Amino acid sequence: MKQESAAQSTPSASPPPSQPPQDDCDPQALWIFGYGSLVWRPDFAYSDSRVGFVRGYSRRFWQGDTFHRGSDKMPGRVVTLLEDREGCTWGVAYQVQGEQVNEALKYLNVREAVLGSYDTKEVTFYPQDTPDQPLKALAYVATPQNPGYLGPAPEEAIATQILACRGFSGHNLEYLLRLADFMQLCGPQAQDEHLAAIVDAVGTMLPCFCPTEQALALV
Repeated sequence: MKQESAAQSTPSASPPPSQPPQDDCDPQALWIFGYGSLVWRPDFAYSDSRVGFVRGYSRRFWQGDTFHRGSDKMPGRVVTLLEDREGCTWGVAYQVQGEQVNEALKYLNVREAVLGSYDTKEVTFYPQDTPDQPLKALAYVATPQNPGYLGPAPEEAIATQILACRGFSGHNLEYLLRLADFMQLCGPQAQDEHLAAIVDAVGTMLPCFCPTEQALALV
């Protein structure tokens, strides 16, 4: 098992600090940064999307979920952002414009804030292809002050919880594996030791939880 590390490997690209974040000069445009289920299922209309990263944050499976990936009796584990000076979190930024802005925010308020207990925070997003042209983006972050916050736990304990939980959006294991798949698509520079350790723990435990056929049905 990999040891819990607050710092994640950062990409080799080092954006010049003198370059201010951009907003594409459109006062009616908004960028929304997704680092969890939003990377594969935004479910709102958008005009553009870019893969990239934010600095100063690490992704952690420290938020409880009693709706999408769990229940009141068995909360699932989903990700939030932890402030970390050396951290780097990869995800997808979506641009919404005009009428898309209100529709996206209305939808995300229910999905992330009401059902997920996430707050909003402005972050600086660096596109993978143009890291020297950062963008201001809105991110949904679950803080320790919300009632669903579970906090840190050993990777094995998190893996056990993920294997046991299911919600209205599907099994918690699907959430974990889809996020891992996304990170692989970003390339070797997009490392997440916390995520990788949980995936490894799940791989070790899965045969003990259910036969192969049932395990495949979960995802």
